[in-house]
Amino acid sequence: MQIVHESKPVIPRDRLIRLNELESLIGCKKSTIYTWLKTDPGFPRPIRLSARMVAWSENSVLSWVQSRINTGATQ
Repeated sequence: MQIVHESKPVIPRDRLIRLNELESLIGCKKSTIYTWLKTDPGFPRPIRLSARMVAWSENSVLSWVQSRINTGATQ
């Protein structure tokens, strides 16, 4: 008798990061981050969690950083 286990589909994990962690992750202060939000359409948009709280998708931020690295490497 062979036991077959059903595997669940793998769901990629993402997490929400707050502004202070975003600053550390990309190495810029909040004034630069908010400037990019106004001027760079490719910069990840924050997700509103409540009336006074926003966070960013870590995967979106990491993808944006990688695209900046790739762009800088080709120039």
